[in-house]
Amino acid sequence: MSRVYSYRRMPIDPELKEILCCPKCKGELEFRDEQDRIVCHRCKLVYRVDDGIPVMLIDEASPLEG
Repeated sequence: MSRVYSYRRMPIDPELKEILCCPKCKGELEFRDEQDRIVCHRCKLVYRVDDGIPVMLIDEASPLEG
């Protein structure tokens, strides 16, 4: 018998969103909750979110495409 596991995203706490800023430029961020991503348009970097925890490490960010 196979089991089906559903993945539930854990949202970032709204209070945390209010105080977070880009660790590189200290600018504003765009929260893409459905993609588990946080975007800094000024630095053109994308930070991931793991289980509702933002990974705000510059070395772990990926470049913003487009």
